[in-house]
Amino acid sequence: MTALAEVVRTSAQVAGESSRLAKIRRIADCLRQLQPEEVDIAIAYLSGETRQGKLALGYATLRACVHGAAPAAVLTLLEVDAAFAALKSVKGKGAAARRSELLAQLFRKATAEEQDFLARLIVGELRQGALEGVMLDAVAAAAGLPVAEVRRAATFAGGVAPVARAVLAAGAAGLAGFAIRLMRPVLPMLAQPAEDVGAAMAQLGTAILEWKLDSARVQVHKSGDDIRVFTRNLNDVTGAVPEVLSAVRQAKAQSLILDGETIALRADGRPHPFQLTMRRFGRKLDVDALRNELPLSVFFFDCLLADGQALVDRPARERHDLLRASLPAGIVTPSLVTQDVEKASAFYAEALQRGHEGIMAKAMDAPYQSGRRGAGWLKVKRARTLDLVVLAAEWGSGRRRGWLSNLHLGARDPASGGFVMLGKTFKGLTDETLAWQTREFLAREARRDDYTVYVRPELVVEIAFNDLQESPHYPAGLALRFARVKGYRPDKRPQEADTIETVRRIYEESLS
Repeated sequence: MTALAEVVRTSAQVAGESSRLAKIRRIADCLRQLQPEEVDIAIAYLSGETRQGKLALGYATLRACVHGAAPAAVLTLLEVDAAFAALKSVKGKGAAARRSELLAQLFRKATAEEQDFLARLIVGELRQGALEGVMLDAVAAAAGLPVAEVRRAATFAGGVAPVARAVLAAGAAGLAGFAIRLMRPVLPMLAQPAEDVGAAMAQLGTAILEWKLDSARVQVHKSGDDIRVFTRNLNDVTGAVPEVLSAVRQAKAQSLILDGETIALRADGRPHPFQLTMRRFGRKLDVDALRNELPLSVFFFDCLLADGQALVDRPARERHDLLRASLPAGIVTPSLVTQDVEKASAFYAEALQRGHEGIMAKAMDAPYQSGRRGAGWLKVKRARTLDLVVLAAEWGSGRRRGWLSNLHLGARDPASGGFVMLGKTFKGLTDETLAWQTREFLAREARRDDYTVYVRPELVVEIAFNDLQESPHYPAGLALRFARVKGYRPDKRPQEADTIETVRRIYEESLS
């Protein structure tokens, strides 16, 4: 049985490496040592995740469960995985006390290094640089296989772990079972951001442009009358979205795999806020009642399989045309094929005027690169900005260890003279900025706990964000979506930061 300490050691080594090739080599060396039943666990941990998903445990609970550390490493991967499964299963009356007890039992068996690793893993702060692309390369290296073949298999498997398990056990023969198949969802292709329409068109030339909706990504599989709907995380939500089933039944093809978005629209065709759309995907639903209250529309923008023919390797222009030949026009995302920047800008302006996020620009010859943020897909979105005040910062992990990284952001409240927290972000920070802000925050330190330094509210930072959403986690009841740092504003005093009234007005305007 493989010790947890081996994965902890590999995680620290990977975090300390700046070279991608060195990260790959470290992970591959670790993977070669694993038993078949340990592969899924190690891949999840080295990716900063658990196999059980979020365990809903916070820093306060973790701190309360740490009472000394084991003198030597004794925990195995299977023991930790079993402990996480037990934590996930605890529900009902007395659950909090039982979860704390289970967590304390686990931590008592862990060394100090293992406790730190497990705590960051549980709260989602284990950033060691083993992103999916690195992990795929490491699996290929461990199995002695071409990266392209492993990556392709992973797209059809819906993740890295099933492929890793197969190829580490059987080598090239393990790839045979992975191909695009009906009723087995695949990872969605993702897009890279472009600065603006002009930059996107300069990069792509003639491009397929599509409206980008603030919606829920769905993948739909149709085999005759059997239709199933999956989310971007590959969860089956067929029962929650009868409107999608009705729409796809209109298709001419007998078998299809479609990529699209579902969205709640108002009577005038403008979108409801994203959170309202997501209400349709809750765990406990009265689907009929919600369907009457909040009907969904669906729009498809890609076709991965049609009438038994896999299309993922076909160029985007072919998939674009096949999609439109297979579906009624009313359930296809509006699109434009052009190389003209003026026409592209007008198309973008129309999408914004209709209340949507922006546009996608896609290379005409791009294949469908499932699970990847391909250069053939670019997203152009209008970002808003706010000048906010830094209230605190959390210590970074991985390659950011030793720097204060994750910012707590607040808007000014003229009524109280204080600041109201709106969210956190660690995005958009260069190494130079991390070093600078760490010095500045420590010079303004008011107090601290194990993970966070709270600072005097003196530094103003310009934050770009896409939207605001309702949130019970912050005092204002609102939180930033996709916040990232544009830069600090030394020219502004905290008294000049944006107010919570401004934030509320932006949110209200998004509802109108």
